[in-house]
Formats: sequence, C-alpha cells, structure tokens
Amino acid sequence: MQKELSYLETLKAINEVKKYFEKQLEMKLSLMKVESPLFVKSDSGLQDTLTGVEKGVSFKKGKEKFEIVHSLAKWKRDALGRYEFPMHTGLYTDMKAIRKDETVDSIHSMLVEQWDWEKIISKEDRNIDYLKETVRDIYEAVRQTLIFVKQKYKFITVDLPKSIFFITSQDLEDMYPDKTPKMREDLIVRDKKAVFIIGIGDKLKSGDYHDLRSPDYDDWSLDGDLLVFDKTIDKVIELSSMGIRVDEKSLLSQLEKSGCLDRLELPYHKKIINRELPYTIGGGIGQSRILMLLLEKSHISEIQASSWETETLKELKGKKVL
Repeated sequence: MQKELSYLETLKAINEVKKYFEKQLEMKLSLMKVESPLFVKSDSGLQDTLTGVEKGVSFKKGKEKFEIVHSLAKWKRDALGRYEFPMHTGLYTDMKAIRKDETVDSIHSMLVEQWDWEKIISKEDRNIDYLKETVRDIYEAVRQTLIFVKQKYKFITVDLPKSIFFITSQDLEDMYPDKTPKMREDLIVRDKKAVFIIGIGDKLKSGDYHDLRSPDYDDWSLDGDLLVFDKTIDKVIELSSMGIRVDEKSLLSQLEKSGCLDRLELPYHKKIINRELPYTIGGGIGQSRILMLLLEKSHISEIQASSWETETLKELKGKKVL
C-alpha cells in the first residue's frame, strides 16, 4: 500500500490543493483573484513593516527606492478602493515575498508564499462577531480541502476538529500566567487542535505583548492568529494572521502607542485618516503551511521551491527537496 507521495505526485498534489482551496475561498468569502505587485515604492506607506524590526530587500531605479513586499496588507485595501469593489466582496492574490532576516527551520524559509486576501466591510461590521464568522469560513475552507485530499490520497491521516476554538490573548495569559506566549499557544492548541487567538499587538495586563504587530493595518482589538496542531511534525503551526483593519481612530491610537506618528505623513495613512479608503477585513494564509499540513510533509522544502543555505541542505539529506 502506498504510504507517501513521490516527487511527481507531490508536484501534482500541490497544484490540486491550491486550486481547490482557492475555489473554497472564492465561494465562502466572495473573493476574486487579482494580480499584485512584487515590490512597492518605499515612500508610499504600502510596505508591511511586520514587527518593525525586519528590513525589506530594496533597490533603486533612478532616484526612487523600491522594496520587495513583506506582505500586501496595505496594498490590498488601497486596491479595493481603486478598483471600486462592491460591499462585502473582495480580492485575493498569490503573494510572494523575501524575508532575508527569517530564521530558517522546518516551517520557515526566506521565501514567503501566501494567499493575501482583503474584503470590504461596513463600519457596523467592525466587531468580534464578524471577525469570528470570517475565521470560521476560512477554517471550513481548510477542512473542505482536507476532505478533498483524503478522498484522493487514502493514506493521508490528517484530522482536524469540526469547529475552531476561540480565546483572547488576555484570557490565555490569565490561564497560564507563568508561561511565555509561545508556551501558552502550544498548550492551548495541543489541547483544542484548532484555535484562533483574538487580540494581538497591544500590551497585556502584565505589560508584555502576546506578539508584535505593525500598528497600521490590523486593529489590535479585532485581529488574531489561526493556529492548528500538525501531528506530522509534532508542532503548533500558524495558518493565518488576519484581522479587521484599522479605522481612523484606531490607526491614530496605535501609531501613538508605537511612537510612529511620523507615518501619518505617508500617502496611505493620510487616506485612512481622511476616510478615503473602505473599511476592510483581511489577512494572509500560508500556502506552505497548509500544504505541509494536508500532505503530511515534515519540512517546508518538500513543498516549496526555494533556495537554501548550504548548511540547511546538509540537514535535509534524505528529504525530497523541491
């Protein structure tokens, strides 16, 4: 009996899983696939600054500087306004990025591939209930894709619970006050198997942060991470970071807390303050993480065609590196 995918079967499965999951996203979130940029102007305000520490890969053309995107968090919202998408519809795209400062391991590489998506919502939709509803839709898209995979490849044994568990980062700290944020994630996800942690970016009661977030795309009270337990690698993995985006009030508050008020001079930020952009919800869904999970792969190199440092390749001896 077959127990694993060959090279060619893996390549075929990658393509099939991506196509099936994209159809699920389109149906459940009313999204349309669009083209997107690999780089943006450094002074546009459209670059995702992540935690504020990571440096983008940049280059100059004449006197103007460009940066390869970390993600398309801000570009998507701007694009929805320019393309005049109707209410409660949105876009998604294949996003590729280079994160040269990434620590490479079994689930991280310097190449990032994700489905970046964004959807227009109303001011009234900016609440926890709408966030949870959207998370459930995305999680169900993952589950339906798993059903498709298991029907096609009978030896796949991955299992996911029917529903996802929600908890706030503060409640999680209250549960495990003597643990680090990553330890808390590990404990709750190993127990519940699929968890969405709400509220990431702001300080907890302890004065610490559950995790850092850029202050100018997600509203820190209406965002979170979707985590699942991957039994193949015996690790908790993040499938998606997402949230309801900042409005004019939360943008100002979060920039002030972060000491980044100078960003208000950038074109993108001015549009938010002046209410020239639609209210949106959006995020990124890791393509490599979902493929690893659903195809039972133990290293990201088995499903991602990236370039690897010599030391990493030595460690991967025996793996089916693409």
